[in-house]
Amino acid sequence: MLVLALCAALAAACGAADNGGVGGNKPIVAVNPYGANLAAEGVPKRGGTLTIGEDREIVSFDPTVQNANPAAAAVYDSLMKVEPDGTVAPFLAESMTTADGGRTWTLKLRPNVAFSDGTPLDAQAVVVNVQRHIDKVSSPAHQAAAQIASMTTPDPLTVVFGLKTALGDFSTNFGGAFFGGTLGMIVSPAALKQYGDQIGSHPVGAGPFMLVSWVRDAKLDVTRNPHYWQPNMPYLDNIEFRPIPDTDSRSASIQNGDVDMIFGGYNQELVRGLANPNLNVYYGPGNAGEFLYFNLHNAPFDNRDMREAIVRGIDLNALSASQYNNQMVKADSLFDASSPYHTAAASAEWPTFDQAKATQLVDAYRAGGGNPDFVFKTTTTRQAFAEFLQAQMAAIGIHVTVQTYDLAQFSSSVLQGGDFQLTTWVGPFDNPDPGASRLLHSGGNGNYGKYANPQVDQWLDDAAATQDPAQRTKDYQQVELQVNKDLVVDFFSRSYLSTITKKDVKGMDRFLSRDMWFAGTWLDR
Repeated sequence: MLVLALCAALAAACGAADNGGVGGNKPIVAVNPYGANLAAEGVPKRGGTLTIGEDREIVSFDPTVQNANPAAAAVYDSLMKVEPDGTVAPFLAESMTTADGGRTWTLKLRPNVAFSDGTPLDAQAVVVNVQRHIDKVSSPAHQAAAQIASMTTPDPLTVVFGLKTALGDFSTNFGGAFFGGTLGMIVSPAALKQYGDQIGSHPVGAGPFMLVSWVRDAKLDVTRNPHYWQPNMPYLDNIEFRPIPDTDSRSASIQNGDVDMIFGGYNQELVRGLANPNLNVYYGPGNAGEFLYFNLHNAPFDNRDMREAIVRGIDLNALSASQYNNQMVKADSLFDASSPYHTAAASAEWPTFDQAKATQLVDAYRAGGGNPDFVFKTTTTRQAFAEFLQAQMAAIGIHVTVQTYDLAQFSSSVLQGGDFQLTTWVGPFDNPDPGASRLLHSGGNGNYGKYANPQVDQWLDDAAATQDPAQRTKDYQQVELQVNKDLVVDFFSRSYLSTITKKDVKGMDRFLSRDMWFAGTWLDR
């Protein structure tokens, strides 16, 4: 899923070279990637305020506006919930089923569920919200919503979705994280009518908490929802979200106890957290991860040889030593080696580090009249990475100009606006649908490089449509192999998106993207 995120989502790549006195060559591995062993933590205690350090300011609570918003899941519960094994379970809804191979899906809502404003969460509320994603092309969930041909409400607690084509896993679109785009987080229609386009600053959902105050770039407070549908929950009284965009400051804030939890985006925070016995770390590398986006429609990266030159020109061992505390989780493909969708053939297709070959490709491009020099755009937190890339590219005959932006501007203007030649992002996901489609499909909302391959589109569509696990696996394996042949993006590392907490924070239930469910979170104090 997109932890897309973004992903989560989501910050991009590494921290500073200083390892803060920790590190070494011990490999980073997954640790409690989906949260804690809830049954082993004892009886939850009620009360208290959880203080969380975020890696950026929230842009909006509007589900049709793409941004990273860890507080969204506190305000909006999700109709469905994608489980760690990829299955989809009911959550706010009672069920979502198909009886005709995925052409028609029936969503059953739980009775007596209300939004925090006291109005009912009924079938019409779902229709109103899904229609917003259909109407708004820029919505991160538009691609999924656009597959809907009809919505009917045979009774107040039932929505029947008729699709344009059969989709065997359509229900996953109602159970993912906020950043990657979801149809499952429902806004009160009464609030939509009241606030209109300003709903992103005045969210009203059916989640465990409701917004109390929001001072942008300072803090956001939510308090317990008295109308919450799960009995005796949430356990916490309040949650305070603080934007702490500086990586070192954010890491220090959890190390010295100023906050109870941080959402880590970088290798540096993860390494330090793992080395501190007084903290708990939740992390899984997931699929995809950190990569360089090529703009495939503009020179020089509309040329495959130039994309290959970049891949061959970056020494990952040097990058690991310089930027990743010698603990880089390297990547050379769409799927992690542990994934059933990964094949050795895909990794074998990936170009290896070879400065001489990279230089030859650059020289040939220049001799043919092309200009291999380019502008590298990234976030202000990635200055060290940018300088490393400049040096690596200089060694193969390319001059790189660096431009940096704050994370909010980078996400909206550079990445989503397609205003780049080469840039970076982190896009981990648990399951390939919708994660892989968002990154690679010609209509994918995360396909910022504008990759378009009809055969890849067909494999992705087939994988989404089939209910045969073997066929789905074959489709995704073909996608991975072709993407490596085409050099769509430059995979170089898996993600380091982590959640780091004090020992007394319990009830952790999360996605790899760091998005989490807050109803069951509690403080052992």
